[in-house]
Amino acid sequence: MAELKRMGNETTKRIFIKHGAREPFFGVKVQDLKKIAKKIKKDYSLSLKLYDTGNSDAMYLAGLIADEKKMTRDDLQKWVKGAYWYMISDYTVPWVAAESEYGQDLALEWIESDEEFIASAGWATLANLVGIKSDIELDLDLLEQLLDRVEKNVHESQNRIRYSMNGFVISVGTYVKGLTNKALTVGEKIGKVQVDMGDTACKVPLANEYIQKVIDKGIVGKKRKMARC
Repeated sequence: MAELKRMGNETTKRIFIKHGAREPFFGVKVQDLKKIAKKIKKDYSLSLKLYDTGNSDAMYLAGLIADEKKMTRDDLQKWVKGAYWYMISDYTVPWVAAESEYGQDLALEWIESDEEFIASAGWATLANLVGIKSDIELDLDLLEQLLDRVEKNVHESQNRIRYSMNGFVISVGTYVKGLTNKALTVGEKIGKVQVDMGDTACKVPLANEYIQKVIDKGIVGKKRKMARC
């Protein structure tokens, strides 16, 4: 924590606050957190302690060093309940959940939640799963049903859920060859997804345009080694 405090940056802190972070935290740049994680590597016990601080910088670092093989279902449930803004709910928790043995089960549970950031974490976990699991390991019928669900419900869903649903469509279209055309069609049908990004310049990508670019590059189905990046 002392090292995180030393690396804190007021400009970064102001930017994160605009995006939804709240005190206490130091405003450590992500690239600096990655440098610390590279030195620590994986440390299950330390990751739990860092996350428990409630400090956003420490929570993000916790996700980078978490040992997915040791994370329990209860650990992940506790983490998702503590994920109070999207850097944690849409990245930290989904990354670790997707790499754990509980990824799909928890994702399907979380997307049913009435809590915005929990449901958003669920859709983000699903988006990560399709990127790291082989198509043989995936339930394509289930994914197709989920695409239909997004098409039907995305525009009436809560703010961050809309963003994660849109990201799910992009991920399926990008990583699952058998559902690329389906995802492309869904992307065309849902069109522009409106998400309040706060006082920031961030934009929501058009799913169909994103998927089409992947198709044009000829890299559909190229999986990632891990969810964390």
